[in-house]
Amino acid sequence: MRLDMFLKVSRLVKHRALAKKACEAGLVEVGGTKAKPSKKVQEGQVVRIRSSTRLLEVRVLKIPRGNVSKTEAPSLYQTIRDERSSWDIEDA
Repeated sequence: MRLDMFLKVSRLVKHRALAKKACEAGLVEVGGTKAKPSKKVQEGQVVRIRSSTRLLEVRVLKIPRGNVSKTEAPSLYQTIRDERSSWDIEDA
């Protein structure tokens, strides 16, 4: 399954277009390497998603065939790291 589709189906990213933009901006890594939206994701790989306020690192547990329910989505991955930053311009 394509990386951008996995991010959307697993609900790690809200929309596929947003997943594609994040990949193109270099904010998504697979196995420690910046990944294109078309990168094929396999079970066991580590995916890191970086944003201005969050660093999320997950291990892919299962590749679904198509869409999954909201309750089933978290079973597709295991969270390794979830760091949130509340940095604000006023803190500087």
